[in-house]
Amino acid sequence: MISWLKSHGWWPFHVAWSEWTSTLLDGLLKTIEYAAVGFLTAALLGLVLALMRTSRIGLVRLPATIYTELFKNVPLLVIISVTYYGIVQFGIKLGVFEAGALSLAIFYAAYLSEIFRSALVGVHAAQREAAQALGLNRWSTFAHVVFPQALRLALPGTTTMLVDLLKSTSLLTVIAAGELMAVGNSVASQTFEQMEVFLVIGAIYFALCYPLSQALLWLERRVHAGSPLSPARYRRIRAARELLEGTA
Repeated sequence: MISWLKSHGWWPFHVAWSEWTSTLLDGLLKTIEYAAVGFLTAALLGLVLALMRTSRIGLVRLPATIYTELFKNVPLLVIISVTYYGIVQFGIKLGVFEAGALSLAIFYAAYLSEIFRSALVGVHAAQREAAQALGLNRWSTFAHVVFPQALRLALPGTTTMLVDLLKSTSLLTVIAAGELMAVGNSVASQTFEQMEVFLVIGAIYFALCYPLSQALLWLERRVHAGSPLSPARYRRIRAARELLEGTA
C-alpha cells in the first residue's frame, strides 16, 4: 500500500522515518526522564515551600514567598540558560541532565507551592480543631486529617502542571538535552523538511500528553467521587463496608 502511494506521488512523507526510529525513541525516553525527575523534585520542593508559607513565623514565610514570586515571574528559558551556562562562571558545572531536570524543578516548584498552599489553607480550621479534640498531636493532625484533604484539593492544579511540565521539556533543546525537540531539530537540519519533521514531533507530543491528561482527569473524577487515594485506605474502607453489610 505504501509503495503504491509513493509510486503515484500521494505519500505525504518525504523523510525516511524508519532510519530515525531509534533516535526518536531515545528522545522520547529522555523526555519522560526529564519530566519524571523534574516533576518529583518540583513537587517535593513545592510542598516544603507551601508549608513554609503557611507558617506563623515571618522569618520562615519570607524566603518561601521571595522564591515563589521570583521564579513565577522569570521565564523558564532564562532559568535553563543560567543553570547550564551561567553558573559555570562560578566554577559550578552541571551535566546536561542535571541542569535540565533542576531547571524544570526550580521553575515548577514555584507554581506547585501556590497550588499546595491554597489546598492547605482550603482545609477548614474546624477539621484541625476536631483532631486536636480527639487528642491528635500536630504531626498526626497534618498526616491523617489535613494532608489527605489538601491532596484532593490540590490534585486538579497539580495534574495540570504535570502535563505542562512535560510539554516544557521541549525548551531544553537550547542546551542540546537530547529530548524530542532536540531530535526534531537534528532531523530537520539534516533532511531540510522542517514542516514535516515538526508536525511529526508535535504529533508525538500530543500522543504522549493527551492520554496522560485524560488518565489524570479520570483520576480527578474518581477522587472527587470519594475514592480513596491510598491502597491501604481503600482496604480499610472496603472492610468497614463489608462489616456494616454483614451486621445489617
